[in-house]
Amino acid sequence: MRKSIGKLCMAGAIASAVALAASSGAVAATAITFQLNWVAGGANAGFAAALAEGYYKDADLDVKVVEGNGSGNTAQMVASNQSQIAYADAVTISQMIAKGAPMKVLSTVYQSNPNAVLALKKTGIKAIKDLAGRKVGVPSGSSQTTMLPLFLTANGLKESDLNLINMPPTSMVPSLLQGQVDAILGSIDAYQIQLEAQGASLDIFRFADHGVPTVSTSIFANNSYIKDNPEVVRKFIAASLKGWSFALDNPEKTVKDLKSTFPSMNEKLATAELAAITPLFCSGGAKYIGKAEDALWAKSQDLLSQVKLLPTGQDPKTYYTNDYLPKASEMRACKP
Repeated sequence: MRKSIGKLCMAGAIASAVALAASSGAVAATAITFQLNWVAGGANAGFAAALAEGYYKDADLDVKVVEGNGSGNTAQMVASNQSQIAYADAVTISQMIAKGAPMKVLSTVYQSNPNAVLALKKTGIKAIKDLAGRKVGVPSGSSQTTMLPLFLTANGLKESDLNLINMPPTSMVPSLLQGQVDAILGSIDAYQIQLEAQGASLDIFRFADHGVPTVSTSIFANNSYIKDNPEVVRKFIAASLKGWSFALDNPEKTVKDLKSTFPSMNEKLATAELAAITPLFCSGGAKYIGKAEDALWAKSQDLLSQVKLLPTGQDPKTYYTNDYLPKASEMRACKP
């Protein structure tokens, strides 16, 4: 008898709690696991800001941000539906979409890629043409290496004009500092920071400034997830872009947000990374942070198809959609 009474009391309590939640309009936050392309740092600081500053919570989202180990791996996870929404290089994503992967780019954060050729000033490389006959270290298997022919063609050079030396990524910085190579192929948000931290004075030739402006790191999702959760996707994009806007205005606080989210993160390195990527948000003719213009996508398709990174004649809109971005009036405009 007592057990029956206990069950009745428990059932009554649960029913009362449900009724109270319903009457108060309380709704459980939607859980999202957001997969990054790389380890936590300045390159993904805006998402940590959106989390720590409460922008996701305000949108009724319970977001868990997970570190990654490369755009290729992250894109593969979304393509196979192991992860639903994530952050990776748009070229990598587009290549997989062109091969049939069911996903779409939703918001482009880096409006141009961070790739660059880096040379010590003392080597006397003052223009890209000066690379002819020089030893250039290239990181094996990197996206930069894949795009190098495009960069050289845009600047009147061929691969045979350079002495290209493939090496492990970890060897790039010491090889340049020790004079084993005259220049290295890297990026402004990684090798440049490492070199300058060791006192190097550099000449820097960014791909985006020298004929290779292509869309870069973006938020994307599996098509089935987008179809089943359109409003969740819209809220996530809006809150994430708000986080990036906060990061641009409050870099010091954002690095603290990163540290609170990922305690093992290197604050000094993240600060330098965030400063380095700031010019990428409004490059490539962007009018709003988080939105790559149709013309940039078309240019990217044209350039990348020239070196067979994307198929010739593909409609760029195969790769992306702007349907889940906030209204223009709600987005942060790029300054002219």
